[in-house]
Amino acid sequence: MHTAVISKKKILQASKVLIQQEGWSAVNIRHVAAACQVSVGSVYNYFSSKMDLLSEVVESVWEEIFCDFACEGVQQNIKDCIVWIYRRMAWGNEKYPDFFNLHSLGFMGEEKKKGRKKMQQMQRHMTEILCQALKEDAHIRSDVFTTEFMPEDLANILFSLMLSALIRKDYEPAVVLQLLQRLLY
Repeated sequence: MHTAVISKKKILQASKVLIQQEGWSAVNIRHVAAACQVSVGSVYNYFSSKMDLLSEVVESVWEEIFCDFACEGVQQNIKDCIVWIYRRMAWGNEKYPDFFNLHSLGFMGEEKKKGRKKMQQMQRHMTEILCQALKEDAHIRSDVFTTEFMPEDLANILFSLMLSALIRKDYEPAVVLQLLQRLLY
């Protein structure tokens, strides 16, 4: 092993390559160190445990999948937003096979609170994106949202449907779009 200096970013990149090539189970301190051609201690300089490494990798993959949202220009239209999210989910599953299913299982258990917290942050981010699109879509009927049923409520429902689609590996948004057409327009 080389004792070369390595960055946290390079370790995360190597971890993501391992997920692509060998699956989620390949991400452990020793395997990542070998992939980076550094000592195990070099990885521990950045990550205090395997769980710390895994939670950072999960966050990095989620960000990669959904990072360029602002560049897509779909925030003013909920239909375009949903189509974009489903396309990104399909792309993410192709690039990181079974990532969505397997990483959630990796964060079950009391000792894995940090990983679950990072997942919840990403989920919150996605519901905020949906909520923003709902608020900015000029085509939505003005009487749809009330004090009892707000854009945030629908964004949470939509995100739940999307999570279910992720588990089923169903990246076709047609059913969700039909539902929205009936509810909003």
